[in-house]
Amino acid sequence: MRYIFLILFNIILISSLFAQGKGEWFPSGLNIQPFTANFIEPRAGFSYLPTRKDIELDIGTSSDIYHYTNDDYVLSFGADLFTYTRLRGESHFFFPVDAVDYLFGVNAGYKVTKPNSEYGLRFRLSHISAHFVDGHYDGNLNQWRNGRKPRVYSREFIEIFPFYKIDTFRGYMGLTYLFHVTPKDIGKGIYQAGFDYYFNSLISRNISPYIAYDFKLDNIGRYFGSNIISAGIKFGRYDAKGFSINFNYFSGKSIHGEYYDVTENYTTLGVNLDL
Repeated sequence: MRYIFLILFNIILISSLFAQGKGEWFPSGLNIQPFTANFIEPRAGFSYLPTRKDIELDIGTSSDIYHYTNDDYVLSFGADLFTYTRLRGESHFFFPVDAVDYLFGVNAGYKVTKPNSEYGLRFRLSHISAHFVDGHYDGNLNQWRNGRKPRVYSREFIEIFPFYKIDTFRGYMGLTYLFHVTPKDIGKGIYQAGFDYYFNSLISRNISPYIAYDFKLDNIGRYFGSNIISAGIKFGRYDAKGFSINFNYFSGKSIHGEYYDVTENYTTLGVNLDL
């Protein structure tokens, strides 16, 4: 991973030295905004699962380290640090931590901006590991809940997401290749497609209802499809930092690595601080 990091860094450094564009270290915003319904994105918020009384707590950030701007395009280089945590709902407002997933990695982006459209792609190189936490252990019975013991779940992957945007509608496709993964019954390829659409002039430019969808095809012995539908209201510019209230529907294999072979179906109500 460190060699790819150095290659990306050197490409950007050379571009800034010999090209006619403008370079900026530690810019204030992201070159490519997170894809709204894609689960593996930076989030800082929580979602409540009413039917199970569980909570999904997400703490993550993605930061662009360098922007290189030339004419109508922007090259970017950044880093990602995420955690996705499931908390079990119990009586007396207790939420013991059941499972947590960690992600860290680097990213690069290329975006071309036209008067009413944008297109480009995002590249990421990342590592994910998953773990059960003490809330998954039943202290009264002295055993792991539901007979599910901790197991090694780890994957390193590269990911390419090309996208095209017209006004406030953005469509994308995704290809992920897992060059190292444990357990071994997980396939190497993940295929995605989706969109997000913000109604940014329906109420005002700082209050934008939105709808988004993501479809993911995973291989766990055979191919399985997962769906996320998200709808909500974004406060703040739709394509910048802000705050959102959202309603989500999920169906497919679990988003948590320790439950990677478990099929789930649920809705959530949540809030998020958008990057």
